[in-house]
Amino acid sequence: MSTIFEKLGVTYTEGEDGILCPDIVLNEEEPHYSKYGYWRKRYLQEHRPALFSSLSLKGQLVKHLNEVDDECWEQAERLEQELARAEGVTEKLKAENQMEWVQRMNSIQNRVDELICQEYIYI
Repeated sequence: MSTIFEKLGVTYTEGEDGILCPDIVLNEEEPHYSKYGYWRKRYLQEHRPALFSSLSLKGQLVKHLNEVDDECWEQAERLEQELARAEGVTEKLKAENQMEWVQRMNSIQNRVDELICQEYIYI
């Protein structure tokens, strides 16, 4: 009689205590995601549980979150620069009136986060 693991071609390693343990390895990459990856993960858990489970069971969740996070940061940086340039938020303004510069940059960053969420997180 063979086990399910043997039917799938899984090998075993004998431990010090003589017990055979299946050699199971998840091929997930190391997580490096941050804000946007965590937001995507939470969205999947709360609103798309089937997709979350599927990615988890296939060992692809971390890869997916890393990719989403990387893409979001690239887009966020590009959008922030474009909006700051379009709205005249410059280094000159920063030197002359730091509080206004901070307020305007915070506004830009909040709008960028909303755009990123709509385009990449909530899909």
